[in-house]
Amino acid sequence: MKMPPRIKVAASRPGIERLIFTADGYRLAGLLHRPARQGFPVVVGCHGLQSDAASPKQRALAQACTARGIAFLRFDHRGCGASEGAFAAVTSLAGRVSDLRAAAGAVLRVPGADGRLGLFGSSLGAAVCMAAAEALKPAAMVLFAAPVRSRTIAGGPSPAAAFQEGAGLDFDLGAVLPRLHHLLVIHGTADTVVPVADAREIFAAAGDPKRLLGLPGGDHRMSDPVHQGLFVAEAVDWFAAGFEAGHGKLSERPGPSHKSRLSGRFP
Repeated sequence: MKMPPRIKVAASRPGIERLIFTADGYRLAGLLHRPARQGFPVVVGCHGLQSDAASPKQRALAQACTARGIAFLRFDHRGCGASEGAFAAVTSLAGRVSDLRAAAGAVLRVPGADGRLGLFGSSLGAAVCMAAAEALKPAAMVLFAAPVRSRTIAGGPSPAAAFQEGAGLDFDLGAVLPRLHHLLVIHGTADTVVPVADAREIFAAAGDPKRLLGLPGGDHRMSDPVHQGLFVAEAVDWFAAGFEAGHGKLSERPGPSHKSRLSGRFP
């Protein structure tokens, strides 16, 4: 299969390939973790505001996904990691949504990908996934510490506060929540950056199938190793179930396949 001219795939190390693609003229870099089989679904991960593709959550999730026959793409948004752009100048919710759509389009054209797509987002990356979900139509989506609106985010490191006022990261995603489905929402109950109320709001508004998982006493960084292990196991199971249901190709609209469920305890 001939690859489009703006997408480059190169071997990095066994089972992992470098994927280079463009979004709005910016050259973006990612790492594609491939399973041994051909004809695989793909999960695309979106990192947080000041994180990058080296996120420990994404690395652990990528390893677990490939063990289940699922590919995982972790990439640097514009202005982050190995991708082009000056962080303060190019960072916006709209720009990151464009990055995600370009990443999904690129990875689904990689030989071996079968067209099924999943999305994972952490913190701002979760907001990006929610904003892009209607266009990308994922078979399954997993959100960790997802903010519904920028004004409720607190305690973020500089320059996060500056972005919240009059810049490209001023957002309110309340209107998109009823259009979300096939959704696993995970949130630490002691998160002091993104309020746990946002997780409850997403779960209440989203369509089936959906699940809300609380990490008791969990913080925004998911620093508890027990929570990290639970997150990986639950996320991979959710993706596997969504892909097995046969939804998630870009040409299809997913429909409900199982009931909603709430797990964990929320304050």
